[in-house]
Amino acid sequence: MRPSAVTDVQSLDRVVIRFAGDSGDGMQLTGDRFTSDTASLGNDFATLPNFPAEIRAPQGTVAGVSSFQLHFADTDIKTPGDAPDVLVAMNPAALKANLGDLKRGGVIIADAHEFTKRNLAKVGYAADPLTDGSLVDYQLHSIDLTGLTVGSVEQFKLGRKEASRAKNMFALGLLTWLFTRPVEHTLEFLDRKFGGKPEIRDSNKAAFLAGHAFGETTETFAVRFEVAAAPALPGTYRQITGNKALALGLIAGSVASGLPLFLGAYPITPASDVLHELSKAKDEGVTTFQAEDEIAAVGAALGASYAGHLGVTSTSGPGMALKSETISLAVMLEQPLVICDIQRAGPATGMPTKTEQADLLQAMFGRHGEAPLHVIAAQSPADCFDAAIEAVRIALTYRTPVILLTDGYLANGAEPWLLPDIASLPPIDPAFATEPNGPDGTFLPYLRDERGARPWAVPGTPGLEHRIGGIEKADKTGNVSYAPDNHELMVRARQAKVDGIVADVPDLVVDDPDGDADVLVLGWGSTWGPIAAGARRVRDTGRKVATAHLRHLNPLPANTGDVLRAYPRVIVPEMNLGQMAMILRARYLVDVQSYSRVRGLPISPAELAPYLIDVIDAEEAR
Repeated sequence: MRPSAVTDVQSLDRVVIRFAGDSGDGMQLTGDRFTSDTASLGNDFATLPNFPAEIRAPQGTVAGVSSFQLHFADTDIKTPGDAPDVLVAMNPAALKANLGDLKRGGVIIADAHEFTKRNLAKVGYAADPLTDGSLVDYQLHSIDLTGLTVGSVEQFKLGRKEASRAKNMFALGLLTWLFTRPVEHTLEFLDRKFGGKPEIRDSNKAAFLAGHAFGETTETFAVRFEVAAAPALPGTYRQITGNKALALGLIAGSVASGLPLFLGAYPITPASDVLHELSKAKDEGVTTFQAEDEIAAVGAALGASYAGHLGVTSTSGPGMALKSETISLAVMLEQPLVICDIQRAGPATGMPTKTEQADLLQAMFGRHGEAPLHVIAAQSPADCFDAAIEAVRIALTYRTPVILLTDGYLANGAEPWLLPDIASLPPIDPAFATEPNGPDGTFLPYLRDERGARPWAVPGTPGLEHRIGGIEKADKTGNVSYAPDNHELMVRARQAKVDGIVADVPDLVVDDPDGDADVLVLGWGSTWGPIAAGARRVRDTGRKVATAHLRHLNPLPANTGDVLRAYPRVIVPEMNLGQMAMILRARYLVDVQSYSRVRGLPISPAELAPYLIDVIDAEEAR
């Protein structure tokens, strides 16, 4: 970039920024603050936090790098972006871990203070990349962020270590200036967050303003950038993560049904924030119980459901395995229960802070015996709100456990969310039994309605006493029964009830602009954004591709088979080894082709689009 005393302002339609540093460098806070300022300007955005599972990973190592990626634009976007345009690297490890993703010609802002011989050796750099010419293909800005930060807070008489901790705020101030963001919101945030610690508050504010002033007064940057607001429907928007949206959706389902919400949970990454968010909602009639383990958590939730509450439990893959016996009990009881599985990379402990979609088969079949239940998947962070309400509605209406699948990408990622009119949400009638339904004033707890759902009687309701437990039920009466014919009758009745949910499942909608594409890309869950972005790139080349997305996974929409058979080639991208593809092949005898990625990261549109182009070209050449 040419040095100049006058800084030009260049308009961009989109930018991808990645903040990267050591786990203690505050990259998640920095990225979140920059996202909040971006939201205040009306940009569309999507984020991807990425951090180690260890509480304090080895300092200065690649394994200890924490990053936060933000994609913001003046138009509708679907993903956090592929290759960053800007990389803020707080140390050599951050540069080493992320340089391969940066676009050629992209901007690097590196903290020169941390590029010491010791730190370079930790990550295998034989020479300093900031000075050896190896970064000539990038716009490199080597800045002593640490030294400038320490100087900016000198008046507060902090030790050097304490003073240098504010360097993330210096970097944030610099990027705030570089991308024409407002400063007021961050200053207000620091007042709120550190109001009780004046020295910390004032030093962070000083570092933030010093970073902004550095960008404004130095001749290092000849160009600053601005991204206009994206077109949006009128209304009030907020920045929201998937876990927050999920918690709010569960509260909305509770309000719509008139039932108090009970969450039984055990902390587990990446689901813990659901527990954290709901624990703040006591005034909304929410009770949260942090159990001693996953089994106790789901048992308490099922007990709350039996008592007439909206019973919910949240977990991730390892917890799902532990909860399976109690979920099977909920199937046998035919009791409403919402199980939120925020998937992570497995097996075993796997990669707890990384994303995956590999719990699908566990959700579909991971119980003993014939234990069918409804499975639904959210497609974006904001969509977790609507998916949660839908899970509540199905669970209460059909008296069944419902597994709601999200994943780490959705849970921690953020996007703009248009606040709904809560008063306009359709009510959910729990339709409690209030009087006997059998001959001579008796109560038949397994006498089914037109949906196959049994009556739900709150314990203690006079005249509605009935037997409950995990042993097979006699038809209608619910008494213990070992009769072979009764067991088969009840197994088939439970299956028919879940199959019948298809009546409330919308048909699969296909996006095929010209109506004559040969290739269909079918996704579920969080592949929605990457598929949409990849298809957009394919269509920009003049090629034709159709897309569709599954929300309800069991039962699948009634027209799924017809849609699959309408296209010569069907591609199913998944963050697993082809679990949905296997289900579709088995159920519809269609030669579905799997596109699998299991790297702990969302599927990349930049990789998916060329793959689809090759498939489309091969199909047209046949």
